[in-house]
Amino acid sequence: MTSPYYDYDDYSNPGQSRAQGLLSSGWRPLNRDLDYPYLAELLWTETGECCQKVMNLFSDLANAAGRREYTWWANALNLFSSDTRYYLDEFWSFITPDPPYPDHRYPDVLSIETPVKPIISRNSIAIDQVFRRLREIIILKILKFLGKPDLITQYYLDRHFYYPVQQFTDWERLDVVNSALAYWHEAEIWLQIDTLDKERRLTLRAKDLTPLARKVTYGLAVMLSGYQSRVGQIQSDYPIRTFPSEVQSFTDVVQQAILDQEQLAVLVSGEPGTGKTAWTQAVAKEILVPLGYVIFILDHEAVENFVPPPYLERICLIINEADNLATNRAMEVTQTSNKTERILSLLDGTLYRSVVDEFGAQLQQRLVVMMTCNTTDRLDPAVLRKGRVDLMAEFTHRFV
Repeated sequence: MTSPYYDYDDYSNPGQSRAQGLLSSGWRPLNRDLDYPYLAELLWTETGECCQKVMNLFSDLANAAGRREYTWWANALNLFSSDTRYYLDEFWSFITPDPPYPDHRYPDVLSIETPVKPIISRNSIAIDQVFRRLREIIILKILKFLGKPDLITQYYLDRHFYYPVQQFTDWERLDVVNSALAYWHEAEIWLQIDTLDKERRLTLRAKDLTPLARKVTYGLAVMLSGYQSRVGQIQSDYPIRTFPSEVQSFTDVVQQAILDQEQLAVLVSGEPGTGKTAWTQAVAKEILVPLGYVIFILDHEAVENFVPPPYLERICLIINEADNLATNRAMEVTQTSNKTERILSLLDGTLYRSVVDEFGAQLQQRLVVMMTCNTTDRLDPAVLRKGRVDLMAEFTHRFV
């Protein structure tokens, strides 16, 4: 969209100083082009309003040119004053269409208030804060991937401004008074920037954010474990080829199941030192990450509050020491905890697939759950039922 602008230095309105600040920071008043189909529809549907606007405009011009206390040449000069120009601009804004903006055609929304303030606590996992940080990382990565937009606009004091995209450098330096919009035509994505007190809200709107989210989250891993929670990359010190042959054969079965099934649960058991945790990390790094999975490593407290983020298409959950988590509910010590039910709801998908969103759309997430335990004897029998855990193996070789 081409955006010619009025090249004048004395542009003024109520709140002139802030508008001048926008102009000095690179923004330019947007010259709205006449659209004849839009004008015809406006005259047809809003005939009375159009007539009233025309009468008001001529009345304002007549008042500017017919002041009795001034000479004729002073009144003629008054026709070119900022007040008269404001009336003309207001009428022009009425008969021309607004700049494009996101509407119902862009149902996918991802939003975050940035910068995300860190919250550190040894007593509880700030899981919401970690998820906010994850959304911030994804949004910033998407913006970096998209590059310069095709259009940047801002509405302030009844006027639309635009920012020349050739002058754009980064979003942090962009001066935004209230709200600004940016659009990438090829990707069909909108960005809305809202200025808050000391923060900004970044909101991405698109017809489908999934492909971009998949690209920018490649290799991403999230550890939810008390005050050590962080977002980063998955690490593995032991490649799959270093494990015993029977473990490598089981890994081949797991890999094929990952390719074939939308949801998969794997449980490996064995004494400490048999390489169970190292194996889950190796599978995550060598198999799941190349397939576009985002890895979540959850401790027992995180399991109670975890719901898979809806904007991620492929998710892997790693849960260690599941025998201390999904314990047999017949045991008296387990009856005061709901962690077993949380594990079952994750395995069943009932925790996050029972309710679709308000638009009636549901992202078909692929979920892989990998659990480790020292023994299956203490696990609740419901965990081991068919349809919950798909593949099981016992590690017997002393690996570490």
